[in-house]
Amino acid sequence: MKILAVCGFGVGSSLILKMTIDKVLKDIGKDADVVNTDISDARSYQADAIFTSPDFVESLTGSVKATLYPVNRYSDKEEVKAQLIKAFAANEK
Repeated sequence: MKILAVCGFGVGSSLILKMTIDKVLKDIGKDADVVNTDISDARSYQADAIFTSPDFVESLTGSVKATLYPVNRYSDKEEVKAQLIKAFAANEK
């Protein structure tokens, strides 16, 4: 599965989110290709899931094919884990 971690500029908070996703993937024994990027470039990526702030969900809705997973606290492993479980379940169908 390919996952995008998206923020406004593609450096600070998306990198934190990517690192949290990577940690949770290791904890739950799942494998995925995780890339952090900005909101503009996210529209051109092929991905299965996009993890981003709830603020960016509306901006991305309709302009990406991937399912959007809002995350309020980018370093909260439990919140990210809950969204990852949803993403894997959706992609197994």
